[in-house]
This record gives sequence, structure tokens and C-alpha cells, in this order.
Amino acid sequence: MTYEHSPGTGRGAVRIAGGTIAALALMSVAGAALAQATDAVTAAVPAAVTTAPVPDKGDTTWVMVSAILVMMMTIPGLALFYGGLVRSRNVLSVLMQVLAVFSVMAILWVCVGYSLAFTGAGDAAAAGPLTPFIGGLSKAFLSGVTTSSVAETFSAGVFIPELSFVIFQMAFACIAPALIVGATAERMKFVAILAFVVIWFFLSYLPMAHMVWWWGGPSAYTAPAGYLFSHGALDFAGGTVIHINAGVAGLVAAHVAGPRVGYGKELMAPHNLTFTLLGGCLLWIGWFGFNAGSNLEANGLTALAILNTTVATAAAALAWSLGEWILRGHPSLLGGVSGAVAGLVGVTPAAGFVGPMGAIAIGVAAGLACMWFVVVMKSRMRIDDSLDVFGIHGVGGIVGAILTGVFAAPALGGSGVFDYSTGSVAVFDMGRQVGVQALGVAICVVWSTLVSFAAIHLVRATIGLRVDTNDERQGLDLTSHGENAYN
Repeated sequence: MTYEHSPGTGRGAVRIAGGTIAALALMSVAGAALAQATDAVTAAVPAAVTTAPVPDKGDTTWVMVSAILVMMMTIPGLALFYGGLVRSRNVLSVLMQVLAVFSVMAILWVCVGYSLAFTGAGDAAAAGPLTPFIGGLSKAFLSGVTTSSVAETFSAGVFIPELSFVIFQMAFACIAPALIVGATAERMKFVAILAFVVIWFFLSYLPMAHMVWWWGGPSAYTAPAGYLFSHGALDFAGGTVIHINAGVAGLVAAHVAGPRVGYGKELMAPHNLTFTLLGGCLLWIGWFGFNAGSNLEANGLTALAILNTTVATAAAALAWSLGEWILRGHPSLLGGVSGAVAGLVGVTPAAGFVGPMGAIAIGVAAGLACMWFVVVMKSRMRIDDSLDVFGIHGVGGIVGAILTGVFAAPALGGSGVFDYSTGSVAVFDMGRQVGVQALGVAICVVWSTLVSFAAIHLVRATIGLRVDTNDERQGLDLTSHGENAYN
């Protein structure tokens, strides 16, 4: 604060006339009172800032817009992508499954999901043996989450409303189980798929989200954190939590449910690739919220995540098309859009940790690896993963997670790993980081396999998995939902 003096006034120059003494006395009292009031306000300001941080409006807006983009990925993006890939007599069943899963997960998230994923001990003394693996119920039914509560971003002292964080993470929790629908399409009971994903959500998704993403924030980085987060695993937007997790669940469910009637003997071509392309494009656009929104701030790193998402996806689409061209003699639209999704999956864990060249390399690797698995390995495994959930999300997620440990290296254009204890980027050890990434992949694969195996067998033993053979041949649209997509 600066002060200015009026012209012609000297410091300490005071002219006193006999009749002004009383007035000056009153002014002195008033001045003393004003000084005391000013001191009180000055003392109160730091306390107010400490107890009631003000959220950044730009960051808040970006996070909420990103949440909406991620929701668009599920409905209508994923619904159209899957809907075009099945046969015409089953398109409504897939659309309904995606819609229902999204709706169920939204309710479960605000009731208990958010609390189990993103609460924990505030210090080591309060931590228990399960603290690194799952949260508690202190915020069940969003208890204590108000319009005034805030969440810290990845920058110390930068906050967004906690409700915006709840909404953003809810969008993730909705799309992850919806991905599984594609693995068992055209043959599972509607109630069976809902029961399976609910069990998987509680026992696999929430623990993985907690292990990978839960921590105290930059202002409390020494507090207990999720198991994999505390080990230094990098997963910017959900390569392990969502894609590997859901991909493995889909593979297990498809294996236990068994193949579709006529699988390997009858043509089961997609009925509407136009739907698939439109859905894929909506996924691509929505993925900017998925990846860049995970930064929780609108800054240069957010722009980098958008750029990386774009170039990795483009590279993967081209890589899949080229590989298919070589193996099959022609590049197909289905291959191109599948490659794009593979690239989106591959860059998800790396989006904010690698440079654009690293993102391109990850996209090429994910596109080729997923293409090879879908075209070559799937038939050898003899598992009817109807819409290649594991082949794209599982394989793409594994490739992206491992290569994040490589291309995060500053020498390769990456950002390295920020050390909050020193306030600077730590010395990067590629071998150690790849090892930590592999640990995260292994834990996710093993845990999701065990949970999914138990869940799918429980559902089979209680309510059954498959529709009747005649109903399956007639189509699930009519037999399960009483309507046809095309009349």
C-alpha cells in the first residue's frame, strides 16, 4: 500500500489556533479508534484465508465442463459405439445396458462410492491396516460435502469446490463399469449384468481408485495415501483404475458366460458402423475432459494433456489401419476407429506426464498391440469378448501404463516426477519407475481377476447369466425389452 501527501504540506507541520484544540482532541480519539479497527481487520484477514479458501472460478468451470464431457463419453458416446458393433436385433439391449449402468453408478457414487474412494486417515496415527486400500464412510451420502467445502488441486493453495470434484469423479465411476457391457453383449440377462457390475464396482473399482488416486493433497503430502500412490505409480487419468480394471473384468465375464450361440460358425458383423464411428468420435472429444480434466486446473499442463490426447489417438488410428492393411490387405473403418479408441486408452495414464513425441510413440505402440491382440490372439484364446473390451481397454491400458514409466523421463520430453517435499522435479530413475508401473498393472490385473471371477460365479449361482437359447437367437431387444430398434 502506498500513501501520497498533498502539495504544500510539510511532514510535522501543524498550525494550531485557540479555537481548534477541542476539534483536534476529538480527531485524535477517532484516529485511535480507526487504527484499532484497522489492526483488527488486518489480523483477521489471514485467519479468514486459512479457514475459508476461495476456489478458483476458472479451474472450477473447467472441471465441471470436463465432467460433462466424460458423461457424454458414456451416453451417448459409448452407447453408440457399442450399439453399432452388435447385430441389429441386439442394439437396444446394449443401449439400455449402458444407460442403466450409468444411472445405477451415479446413485451408488453419491451414496457411498465417493466416501469409500476418497476418504482416509488424516495422519499416520489415525491410519489402520486398510487405509492404503479403501476409504471409510465418513462422507457417505455426501455428509459434510457442502457448497462451501473445497478440494485442493495438484498445486498448493489452489482449490475447487468439493462438489465439482465429486461430480468429476462420478463421471469416471459411471463409465468404468459401462465398458464391461461390451464383453458379454448379445447373451447375458439384463439383471445379471447389472448385478455383476455392482459387485465389481464395490470390490474392484473403488479399491483401485483409492489405491491409485487418494492422497492428502500438496498441502498434506506427508499424510497417508493410497497404496500405489504412495509407491509413486503414475496414472494421470485412469489407465489402471478404469481401463485395465474394466478390461480384465470383461474378459473374465466373457469367459465364464461362454460364447454367443453360433460364435465362430455364423457371421456376427456389426450392423451399423456409422453408429460406431459417431460413437467413437464422441468418445474422442469427450476424452479431452477425461484426460485434461484430470489435471483439475486450467493451465499449460492441461493444454499439454489435450495435445497428447490428440496426437496419440491419431497415431494409434493410423498404426492400427496400417497393421490391418498389411495383415488383411485393406484398412477398414472399424479398424481405424478401434485404433483411435486404443490410442485414447494408451495415452490415458500418460497424458500429463509425457511430451507430444512420447504420446505419439505410445499411440503407435497401443494401436499395433491392440490390433495384434484382436486380430491374432483373440481367436487363439477362444474367448468371445464380443466387442473387444479386453483387447482394446485391457491391452491398451497395460501398454500405456508401462510406457508412461519410460516416456515420463525428462530426457525423452516428459515431465518427470514432482517431489512435493522439495518443491521440484525429482531425479528420474526409469528402471524404478517402470517397475512401479508394472507393480500397479500386476495388482490391478490380479485383483480385478479375483473379484470378477467371484462376482460372475455368484451371479451365475443365484440368478443365472444367460438368456434362453431361443431368446438369444430371436434377439435381446424383443425378448428382454419388448421392442425393436427398427420397425
